[in-house]
Amino acid sequence: QVQLVESGGGLVPAGGSLRLSCAASIASGRSFSSYAMGWFRQAPGKEREFVAAIRWIAGITSYADSVKGRFTISRDNAKITVYLQMNSLKPEDTAVYYCAAEGGDYSSSYHSEGRYDYWGQGTQVTVSS
Repeated sequence: QVQLVESGGGLVPAGGSLRLSCAASIASGRSFSSYAMGWFRQAPGKEREFVAAIRWIAGITSYADSVKGRFTISRDNAKITVYLQMNSLKPEDTAVYYCAAEGGDYSSSYHSEGRYDYWGQGTQVTVSS
């Protein structure tokens, strides 16, 4: 019902910035603006972890402690797109970044993968030291 396509990844030196985009297409009648959206990442040899989320209510956002103050999640409902602005990048931010739309277990935390039912294919972010 929801297809997500990420873009904007690449290679950047430490201290640099990138903006990831996630374009959605929705087959159901539900409005994009009603979906909470999240960004997750998976580094080599590690489990996928929460990065940031934005709710549909007043654009309330939340972040992992590791990115708080450096990353900003936002959404443009008219463009059916969610963004992740990443500043002051560190080598430990290197990972495949995934966009997700909720549709799973609504009792789960916004930080939990279980809340999200729709995932993009991921975009690689590499930060060189």
